[in-house]
Amino acid sequence: MLNLEQIQSIFSTPIDPVLENTGKYRLASVLVVVYGEEPMVVMTEKPKDMKFHAGEISFPGGKLDPADSDLLDTALRETSEEIGLTITRDQVIGQLDPVITLNSGFLILPFISVLREISKLSANCEVEKIFHIPLESFLKTMAKDPDPSHNKIQEMYTFEYQNQIVWGASARILKQMQSGLKS
Repeated sequence: MLNLEQIQSIFSTPIDPVLENTGKYRLASVLVVVYGEEPMVVMTEKPKDMKFHAGEISFPGGKLDPADSDLLDTALRETSEEIGLTITRDQVIGQLDPVITLNSGFLILPFISVLREISKLSANCEVEKIFHIPLESFLKTMAKDPDPSHNKIQEMYTFEYQNQIVWGASARILKQMQSGLKS
């Protein structure tokens, strides 16, 4: 069974919270929060009436704000706003490779925080529901997207939790975690 020390060891990487913006994509970041004795990952469901990614299951995060000093600031600010969880820069252990959203034109830099425990979370208006998902069993639900009509710029994967399908950029972030944990 996975434990927090293994996860921390695997995903501790240098943090470079700046991406070159070529103007092709809008910059954004998310925070992958893993916590607990049986490692859980925090994900959110977006409200159905949002402009982008309505109803999707995702990580807390959002687009770079002019007031943010870098993309790590963005991820920390958005996590605090969306789910009421305050994470400090020194609680972020690493980052994954950036992923692109194919339909809304975002380039997303995912950061990872591994914590023993977290406080009670509270959703703001950008979050319909907060999920606390057992990481190890969740990563075993991965399926390669069999839909040949999907754009093949990036590989497509899906994960499933309580009859909810996680796909798109969030699934590509989870795929990076699954690959890291297998190696």
